[in-house]
Amino acid sequence: QVQLVESGGGSVQTGGSLRLSCAASGYTYSYYCMGWFRQAPGKEREGVATIDSDGSTNYADSVKGRFTISQDNAKNTLYLQMSRLKPEDTAMYYCAARISWRCIAGMASGTYNYWGQGTQVTVSS
Repeated sequence: QVQLVESGGGSVQTGGSLRLSCAASGYTYSYYCMGWFRQAPGKEREGVATIDSDGSTNYADSVKGRFTISQDNAKNTLYLQMSRLKPEDTAMYYCAARISWRCIAGMASGTYNYWGQGTQVTVSS
């Protein structure tokens, strides 16, 4: 059973940076599509960034140029480096995984099999 544990959330001021981590365990396949999602109060969960097994990345328009998704396969850890944070980035952030080589339709949360418990990010103005 794949387990995902996020960390690194916190409170920052506008323009600040945070790096989220997602430690994964229990992998039984060598290829996964991994993604970061977020959900603000009263809003639907939305895709933020995805990364394929070969390292190809995709970003939501709202975070392009500010966020970077990466992974350390040796450590089974997924990262989300967030810079130039804005109040509208405030949300619970989740990492997710699914068993597929490519992240086709990767921004659709319903396509993922495994989810972490989330880590809160709060950006104050």
